[in-house]
Amino acid sequence: MLQKNEDNERQRAFTRRGLLLGGAQTLLLAGLAGRMYYLQVIESDRYKTLAEDNRINLRLLPPPRGRILDRFGLPLATNRQNFRVVLVREHAGDVEKVLMALSRLIELNEHDTKRVLREVSRKRGFVPVTVRENLTWDEVSRVEVNGPELPGVTIEMGQIRDYPYADSMAHVLGYVAAVAERDLTGDPLLELPGFRIGKNGIEQKYDLALRGNAGTSQIEVNAYGRVIRELNREEGKPGDELVLTVDGGLQTFVHQRLQGEKSASAVVMDIENGDVLALASVPSFDPNAFNIGLTYKQWNDLINDPLHPLTNKAIAGMYAPGSTFKMMVALAALKAGINPNQKVFCPGYMTLGRSRFHCWKRGGHGWVDMHEGIQHSCDVYFYDTSRKVGIDNIAAMANRFGLGEKVGIDLNGEKGGVIPTRDWKLANIGETWQGGETLVASIGQGFVLATPLQLATMAARIASGKQVTPRLTRGVRADAEPPEGEAAEAAVPDFAPLEVPPAHLKVIREAMDAVSNHPRGTAYRARIQEEGMELAGKTGTSQVRRITLAERAAGVTKNEQLPWRRRDHALFVSFAPVHKPRYCCAVVVEHGGGGSAVAAPIARDILLETQQRDPAGRRSLPIVAATQIVERG
Repeated sequence: MLQKNEDNERQRAFTRRGLLLGGAQTLLLAGLAGRMYYLQVIESDRYKTLAEDNRINLRLLPPPRGRILDRFGLPLATNRQNFRVVLVREHAGDVEKVLMALSRLIELNEHDTKRVLREVSRKRGFVPVTVRENLTWDEVSRVEVNGPELPGVTIEMGQIRDYPYADSMAHVLGYVAAVAERDLTGDPLLELPGFRIGKNGIEQKYDLALRGNAGTSQIEVNAYGRVIRELNREEGKPGDELVLTVDGGLQTFVHQRLQGEKSASAVVMDIENGDVLALASVPSFDPNAFNIGLTYKQWNDLINDPLHPLTNKAIAGMYAPGSTFKMMVALAALKAGINPNQKVFCPGYMTLGRSRFHCWKRGGHGWVDMHEGIQHSCDVYFYDTSRKVGIDNIAAMANRFGLGEKVGIDLNGEKGGVIPTRDWKLANIGETWQGGETLVASIGQGFVLATPLQLATMAARIASGKQVTPRLTRGVRADAEPPEGEAAEAAVPDFAPLEVPPAHLKVIREAMDAVSNHPRGTAYRARIQEEGMELAGKTGTSQVRRITLAERAAGVTKNEQLPWRRRDHALFVSFAPVHKPRYCCAVVVEHGGGGSAVAAPIARDILLETQQRDPAGRRSLPIVAATQIVERG
């Protein structure tokens, strides 16, 4: 009986345990089924998206960079095909052996080989590594023909910036180069391999507009990230086509005309609207070299060149303007009420205190009035006049004509020059102004500094009587030609008047006319003789060394007898035609000697070529307004 009870108790215990175990299993299966239902039905869309994200990669496609055109549509900066050879390690096998075979077909230096080996060791085996860019068609052909012997090697085609006019346009256009770490802004486009951005000139100023918007490519990849196929592709929006005010043909002419000098610059402007038709600086450089990539030696040669080829001297070269500044003194004198017919006697020098200030003409000019003072460039006349007017009044007039501050051209790197005043010297040097410094400033020496662009702006304002402001960009190219008869030109800026009496400007213009077209004018030998194209100008010669009393007594050494760096700078400012001014030009030749002998003939040739081309009279490329171009893109 006792045994039977024990068996029954054991049976009940077993049954309870079985029920508990079965219940637990039932609950587990129910939970698993519920979870599977949740994942496969309720959350199916979410996990499908995650799976697609793992299978499909979205890649950015670099857009074609916008072209830069001259005012007539001549391409100044374009994109050309760029063939590059790439290598995939997992297909190549022995990378060093493949590179050795490749070097027998195309030029590969030791640096290229080391770089490729370094990159393939860092990247996954299926990722392509660029071996060399900018292959010629012959090199592409040799690689393609020998493809079976070059496992893992393929040719890819992209685009690279190209500057057809190279050094003649270098300082205007600037250049593009690879993105540096300091250029990264979070824009993923900047992180694309081989992407280029503007680093200088117009390329830098309008980089956002020229850059365009990236395209996208959807590609299918396997679990290891290897590309299987491209599913979808949307090309990006190309950058805007930028239209400059420059006349490409005239720019080339100006650059070639300056080539005979070691270091020089020139600016040509349209007086009516401020269009910069040419802006040249020599020596120059090849911007294509920056795009391809400079070697260490090439870069060192450029930055250590004493002639500074990377500097745009037309906007950043600051020079004592010499006698070209005398028009500002004359206008300040007219404003102060000095009669232009009042004569000053020039014996060849002026004494102030214990100092003697010499005229460039040793024997003097005798009695001269304002007209003759400008025509003969008499220093003593302006010494005397500046004492009566004062440096602050001279500076105020110079500022009105664009000197002493940036004129605001749409290029980075412009310098503002210096027009000194009493307060300026006290603030910058900590000393009070001296009377002799006014005399020195009156002939464009001492503290006075100006850029060629400022001198061209001064000439334009003298000729027009308006606050002409130079511009280098007209706008972006229109998508379609305007209908017949509609305006195709950019709007002409409505420049404010200078608030200088026309009679005063007439005195200056007539004197500048005499400088070039009167037999006794300082630039008569460099005049334009073609009827109707005559120019009016003003010579300038600025010293870069101090002439001692002993040298002056023995006879001042001629420029051609001095070392190049001790010679005077040669300057000339001008406008043409005389009776209906439309174009102006400023030329500065570093250590060129005399303005009348060196700078004036260059300006004459440039203004003659400009008038014969007449870029303002020819139909320019249709454009849209240039407003807010920098912010576009």
